[in-house]
Amino acid sequence: MNIQTISNDLADPLWRLNNLYFVVDKDGQRVKFEPNAAQLDFITTCSKSDIILKARQLGFTTLMCLIGLDEAIFLDDWSVAIIAHTLPDAKEIFESKVKFPYENLPDVIKQYKPAKNDSAGMLRFENGSSIRVTTSGRSSTLQRLHISEFGKICSKFPHKAREIVTGSFPAVGKNYKTVESTAEGQEGYFYQYCTDSMRGAGEFKFHFYPWWGDPNNVVPAWEETITREQHNYFDKLKYEHKIDLTPEQKAWYVREEYKLGSDMKRENPSTPEEAFEQAIEGAYFAQQLAYLDKYSFIGKYPYDPRYPVNVFFDLGRNDMTTMWFHQHINGRNRFIRYYENSGEHISHYFRIMRDFQRDTECEWGDIYWPHDGKHEDLFLKDGRLGEAQKHGFYPQIVPRVSHKMEAIEAARAALPSCEFDEVECDLGLRRLRHYRKEWDEIRDVWRDRPRHDQNSHGADGFMTFATGYQPPVPMRKRRKQRATGWGA
Repeated sequence: MNIQTISNDLADPLWRLNNLYFVVDKDGQRVKFEPNAAQLDFITTCSKSDIILKARQLGFTTLMCLIGLDEAIFLDDWSVAIIAHTLPDAKEIFESKVKFPYENLPDVIKQYKPAKNDSAGMLRFENGSSIRVTTSGRSSTLQRLHISEFGKICSKFPHKAREIVTGSFPAVGKNYKTVESTAEGQEGYFYQYCTDSMRGAGEFKFHFYPWWGDPNNVVPAWEETITREQHNYFDKLKYEHKIDLTPEQKAWYVREEYKLGSDMKRENPSTPEEAFEQAIEGAYFAQQLAYLDKYSFIGKYPYDPRYPVNVFFDLGRNDMTTMWFHQHINGRNRFIRYYENSGEHISHYFRIMRDFQRDTECEWGDIYWPHDGKHEDLFLKDGRLGEAQKHGFYPQIVPRVSHKMEAIEAARAALPSCEFDEVECDLGLRRLRHYRKEWDEIRDVWRDRPRHDQNSHGADGFMTFATGYQPPVPMRKRRKQRATGWGA
């Protein structure tokens, strides 16, 4: 190969991408890069500002590294930054997806476009261009910016996500930027940008690449047994979302779900909506909520006038107060409404209850407050309990548990017995899904303690239920208890 024989081809970026670059495949083998179906679709549909919600292992970071490297080699004064969510990831991406493809270029190309250095995660070229992989993209000017796994950055490192938005985005300006990630819950910049772009707002063009779009995601149908719940899920995809899967695709999904469990829909979403509904890393209630999703215990569960309504609180003064409205129906715990607010007088929450009673004509059961409900309050003359009694409510105080993990374990144990109205409890469910451990950036591990954020109060209100509620004893059982002396 010499420059003269391929000079016309070198003018075509797509030819260069398909013919010049080698990468390391999933088996650790050196192979020539060939765009897969998802990558080809993106190449042909991308704009100058793109956001990608995807299933895992579709190779978008590899693609964008090669595009950035190619531009740095063949365009003058072109600065590219790739942002990874951790320093080890940044080093690995640079070595395998930037430096390795450059070193494995034909010698004639490297002689034609030599790299001046490869220090500190950067390749710099004599034409004034460069490509670097880092965890922060502040720079004077960037011609291309790619952010890998931005959802994870937003979830684990919110301060770093803010730095990217306030520092890296201005550095690239109206030049090319791409943001890609698997989903990490319903909060943070990535979720906000995807939601905006899906409805045609904001600066990004939305791209979604589900697991079923990968032709490799198939196994022989006879190798897996599909459960009734999985049949129901596949029927929902077919009739509600027009996604008609082959038997081989269904078998692949069943096999992967068995391996990934509650992480399946996050890592391999079928629709954009379900990607964001699923568990995030470090979430305390991931498995329990996945169970409720799978068996349709989150859905249409409205107020039933035959049963009294209990209310479970988490009390705040300068921060959030939360309320879970609950009914005990046929041995199950039905949550029919969730409410939260902050900065309001305690009487505000009693008005919410009275409004609910006016609308439903419900009968009240018991009101449960956490242990700090009995504390005196300098801002309330008669204290919280006295204020409640003025409004005709007499809360039960739930004793404090010895350790927070005891309350979390009680909530985990209680969740399988619950059912939630998906509309009236939407925000409360979001709080439970996002209640998670703290991330230790120094040790790169999850700490064994909760992260205190806007989700804590909704989770604490549910833990008031989990640690304090005693379901009513059926009449027949009460007679037996009296006859034997139990509970006397």
